[in-house]
Parts: sequence; structure tokens; C-alpha cells
Amino acid sequence: MRLAGIVPESVVDGPGLRFVVFAQGCPHHCPGCHNPDTWDLQGGQEMTLREIRKMLRKRRKNLRGLTLSGGEPFLQGHEMAALAREAKKMGLDVVTYTGYVYEELLTLELPGSRELLEVTDILVDGPFRQELKDISLAFRGSSNQRLLDLAAIREMSIA
Repeated sequence: MRLAGIVPESVVDGPGLRFVVFAQGCPHHCPGCHNPDTWDLQGGQEMTLREIRKMLRKRRKNLRGLTLSGGEPFLQGHEMAALAREAKKMGLDVVTYTGYVYEELLTLELPGSRELLEVTDILVDGPFRQELKDISLAFRGSSNQRLLDLAAIREMSIA
């Protein structure tokens, strides 16, 4: 996986204490982006699933979940989904941030995107819009971005 970085403990990237993985590479280039250093597809560093899983296991006891941010995690859908499955085996929930909207992800043919959606509990979707910036919003930067409870959506479609 190509990553911009890891924050082993965060309280601002989803509910509870979270282990945050920042994907490297982003096609959206949102003006006012909080992480413009993640845009370059060749930037960051390579890390293996095994290396990240080991770091996650070390901190597992105190965490509520794993957050996948970026950059754009859906550009590495297969790898991010594999990491999310590992987190779920540890009893953690998964929050995924994306500059795409949910409806786009259902139609785009990004490798692994469906797989990543299937293991995401909460999706924070939509590009950051500087003109809609709102610092009072929980876990997102602009009012167009949505917090989607994908776990509940999946349950509703099963019932």
C-alpha cells in the first residue's frame, strides 16, 4: 500500500479513539484541502498489510476503530478493504473518507471499491468544498459531506 502516513491515536477522524491510515494519491485536488501533500500518486511510502496490521494490533486494546482517510482510499480499494477486514477481526469498526459520493462509488469501476464499501461501517463522502466549510460539523469539513451509516443501510437491505 502507498501511504501518506499513520496516526496511531486520533479522536477527530471518527467516533472514539481511532487508528488512522492516510492513503497516498488523490484525483480530487479540492481547493482548501486539509491534506494536499497526499495528492501525488508517487509520494508517501510503501507499507505492507502485515506491517500495518502489526501496528494496529499493538494499539488494539484502546481503540474503537480504524479510519481510512487520504488522499483517496478508494484508489487502493483492494488493499484498504483487506486492512479493514483485519480491523474487523480485531473487533474494530471502520470509517472511510472519500472525495467521491456514495452513489458515484456504486457506479465507478474502481478496483476494490465495492469490496471496501462492504467492510466500511461509516462512510464520509463528498469532496471538501471551501465555500461550505463548517468547523462545527463532526468528523467532516464542509456541509456537503455526508456521514453515511453503511452498516445500517446493509441491515435495512437484508431485512
